[in-house]
Amino acid sequence: MQADKLEIWQRYKDFYREYPNAGLTMDFCRMDFTAEFLTRMEPTVQQALDAMESLDRGAIANPDENRMVGHYWLRNPALAPKPEIAREIEETLRDIKSFAASVHSGRVKGAGGTFKNVLIIGIGGSALGPQFVANALGHPRHDKMTLYFFDNTDPDGMDRILESLSDSLGRTLCIVISKSGGTKETRNGMLEARNAYEKAGLNFNDHAVAVTMIGSELDKYAAKWIRRFPMWDWVGGRTSQLSAVGLLPAALQGLDLDSLLGGAKVCDELNRNRCTRDNPAAMLALAWHFAGNGKGEKNMVVLPYKDRLELFSKYLQQLIMESLGKELDLRGERVNQGLTVFGNKGATDQHSYIQQLRDGLDNFFAIFIEVLRDRNSDSIEVEPGTTSGDFLQGFLLGTREALYENGRKSITITVTSVSPFSVGTLIALFERAVGIYAAMININAYHQPGVQAGKVAADAIIKLQSKVIACLKGNMANGMNADEIAADLGSSDQVERVFKLCEHLAANPDRGVKKISGATPKLTKYIWG
Repeated sequence: MQADKLEIWQRYKDFYREYPNAGLTMDFCRMDFTAEFLTRMEPTVQQALDAMESLDRGAIANPDENRMVGHYWLRNPALAPKPEIAREIEETLRDIKSFAASVHSGRVKGAGGTFKNVLIIGIGGSALGPQFVANALGHPRHDKMTLYFFDNTDPDGMDRILESLSDSLGRTLCIVISKSGGTKETRNGMLEARNAYEKAGLNFNDHAVAVTMIGSELDKYAAKWIRRFPMWDWVGGRTSQLSAVGLLPAALQGLDLDSLLGGAKVCDELNRNRCTRDNPAAMLALAWHFAGNGKGEKNMVVLPYKDRLELFSKYLQQLIMESLGKELDLRGERVNQGLTVFGNKGATDQHSYIQQLRDGLDNFFAIFIEVLRDRNSDSIEVEPGTTSGDFLQGFLLGTREALYENGRKSITITVTSVSPFSVGTLIALFERAVGIYAAMININAYHQPGVQAGKVAADAIIKLQSKVIACLKGNMANGMNADEIAADLGSSDQVERVFKLCEHLAANPDRGVKKISGATPKLTKYIWG
């Protein structure tokens, strides 16, 4: 046992890197890759770094949409390939700060007075990033405004938020975020919010701001709103947190945008180091490759030991899984790549699924996120010489050790504190690791054909629902079962969909469909009226 610990210490010295300027350390000693693995992978890594440099210079990195991928320019406009792009980035940041100051001072206000709440309507990257940052950096006594989110098209979920805001809608600023303006979930949330404002006797236009592409459906719709802020075609949703998508909510909350961007910029510079062992993102991507044999054969379990980072794993799920989950590689060959991300928070996970991680299926590797500073004030002793924060670190180190003793691999990422700077650092670290890993396995990290396929399928179902309603209206005298409805529509192959649609319609009295229950789905009938 002692020899094993000595070996770990030697690996720790070999594969531990500290980056003081970023307040970041990376520990790969419990991944068990060898120097031979690093040597063998070095040409692949260098090719990936070449690809990232091309991306930085403005190469067409997303051939599906013939567009550049430039989220790295957001924190360092000097890198932008065209001066007009740099100007737009800088002007947008100035406009965001100026607008936030106008809102905070009351120069821009709602019908009820100075805005005190922000209702953010978006989905995916338009919500996950802002939610993560708001939760990580918010403070109930220091925040200038309170953030709420519509991040789904669930009516009950929206009702819960609106109920919380019912007495203060006139002091609630609504931000609608959609790149194209055509995202149905966001459109629905906007219409639900507008209805709530109108029912309260308020003009929605006087309480709304848009973040969208110039010329989009939303941009046109929002022409009479308070303000519109730009999105660009070279920023994808899941990498948009440091654009107006995330910076506008953060500014309104009162967070330090310069520090957030500064942390990302410093980390980006580290991630451009051509020496692989000194490049934190390259080493992270290599560790993912090693753990899953470059095929995603092991799941990634993200374990941040800090309540403020609770939403980090949820944010990473989209960033990583939407970027890497691809059927085809850049040659058009079927590869079915991906990297599944799960997450919880320490020490909560001690009492949830650590049991399986240690003793169950060996189908994962862990990423521990350690935060050294416990709190901003002195801590009491919960036992002689020991604080609550000491126990938190003890659980992290103990869990890491218990997993490794049973052959479970892990990476430990350490930051000094949870601050705007460190949050920017973590965002940049994982964004770059995703890009490098994608280049290593030769896939396009910047498109999402599977998401589009889901949207197309959903549109088809909504159209089918309209036909089902029309069918029931046309046969009001007699109830019809799902088979009969599908046959009447010439869609017998879609009877299961018809049944599910009828069940949903009948469960909502305002939709006008009644259910006549039978012993089986075939005997169950539906009738209009």
